[in-house]
Amino acid sequence: MSNELIINSTQDGERIALLQDKRLVEFHHEKKDTNYIVGDIFLGTVKKVMPGLNAAFIDIGYQKDAFLHYHDLGANIKTLNKFIKVAQTQKNASPKLNQLKFEPEIDKLGKIADVLKKGQQLLVQIVKEPISTKGPRLSCELSLAGRYLVLVPFSNTVSVSKKIVSKEERTRLKRLIMSIKPENFGVIIRTVAEGREVAELDRDMRNMLDNWDEGFKALKTAKTSDKVIGELGRSSSILRDLLNESFDNIIVDDVQLYEEIKTYIGSIAPDKLKILKHYAGKTKTFEHFNIEKQLKAAFGKTVTIPGGGYLVIEHTEALHVVDVNSGNKSNTETDQEATALHVNMMAAREVARQLRLRDIGGIIVVDFIDMKSPENRQRIYEVFKEELKKDRSKSTVLPISKFGLMQITRQRVRPEQNIITGEVCPTCNGTGKITASILVTDEIDAAVDDLLTSHNHKSLELYIHPFVYAYYTKGFISKQTKWFFKYFKWVKLVKDTSLGLTDFKVMDDRGDEIELRTAFAEVNGIPEIEEVI
Repeated sequence: MSNELIINSTQDGERIALLQDKRLVEFHHEKKDTNYIVGDIFLGTVKKVMPGLNAAFIDIGYQKDAFLHYHDLGANIKTLNKFIKVAQTQKNASPKLNQLKFEPEIDKLGKIADVLKKGQQLLVQIVKEPISTKGPRLSCELSLAGRYLVLVPFSNTVSVSKKIVSKEERTRLKRLIMSIKPENFGVIIRTVAEGREVAELDRDMRNMLDNWDEGFKALKTAKTSDKVIGELGRSSSILRDLLNESFDNIIVDDVQLYEEIKTYIGSIAPDKLKILKHYAGKTKTFEHFNIEKQLKAAFGKTVTIPGGGYLVIEHTEALHVVDVNSGNKSNTETDQEATALHVNMMAAREVARQLRLRDIGGIIVVDFIDMKSPENRQRIYEVFKEELKKDRSKSTVLPISKFGLMQITRQRVRPEQNIITGEVCPTCNGTGKITASILVTDEIDAAVDDLLTSHNHKSLELYIHPFVYAYYTKGFISKQTKWFFKYFKWVKLVKDTSLGLTDFKVMDDRGDEIELRTAFAEVNGIPEIEEVI
């Protein structure tokens, strides 16, 4: 299975698409104004202590106070608070923890009012991003993620991912890490560390320790709500977690981001630099790789299942509901049970893909087509569990009930992805009446004529809907060719499926968009076009 990561830079951030065998399986939109992502460590201030919830609300600069429960304080919260005080008051304080004397651990069943006081400063890490009306969720059990390891300050425990099943390999990795880890730092060994040599693990460890040292320097002068240690951007974190031998291409269309990712890959996997490429084509990145069309098809309320059938996906405040329907598949099998099994099998794979694609978290209920055979219900359950192994988020799945329902809980750490696929008609604006769609070609002709004659542009690049593109390019002597003979200037036409049928964009010879204002009062039967300077 081939993996490709396509990163498209836009004005408000980066759009990141993960393709497996050219099919979209993950989509992320990392906005530039997002300052509160999972993994960020802040110096927060206790605003309220809530004994009834056994929790506290912490100010980290977000518009809503973040939530910190007693169980997320960690056993060594007192040692962490001592470390903060030492860092901010002693000039010669060291980021190393080998000289730090640990305080007694707190009681697992204790009260938060006995540990935290209003106005107290403490280091907190975001474990769940702001979702809907809720602020971030925090933890004081700090961790720094690397490619092969996770560094856990104020601990001495070394644990190994459960997905590494070989007893010999688990013992080998534990022995290696115990020999290189600093004192009072715990380590979690990730699944990708399996089979790695000590040099690679040591390099990963040093990178995380350098990150910790930088955070310590920031802590010495930090004020309330300052970010002390920032997590990697979404694109780099995906590379850190997923980059392996199956990756074929990493394609970036922004030069600055390309250099950043090149530096990062050079530090974690120099042998993978050859698959990093900079895309400089004229066609939009997501258009070129057929991602835009897949997004439109995958994020609607109704999603087609490959091979027949469709899903209806509904979202509520409490849970997400997926209804499986047979559609046109109902007459292609020999009996009803065979039809239900086939459609449910394909639906299980598509639902698992949709959970990753939309990053749906919380409670999910899937209503499969009823099957009489318990063996068939078990087969669907096993297929679904197997598909979820590809998912990086933790999830729990219950077997299909006798009512045909499957219940799923999936870890929710950030808002789900949502793309509006239902569009208001650009011509009628939702009134249901189309009266002027034929004028789109008149508007385009008038715009081209005005820009090439009155404004004397040397060349133009016109982005139009594929239907309109076909109109201008069909025939032995197309309308595009006629423009050339009329103006002796070439107008390049580009298909853009993200545009409505009556929308178009014009770019000048420098690649800048020309803003147009259309006056619908006609002059000699042709709409007036005015270039906005």
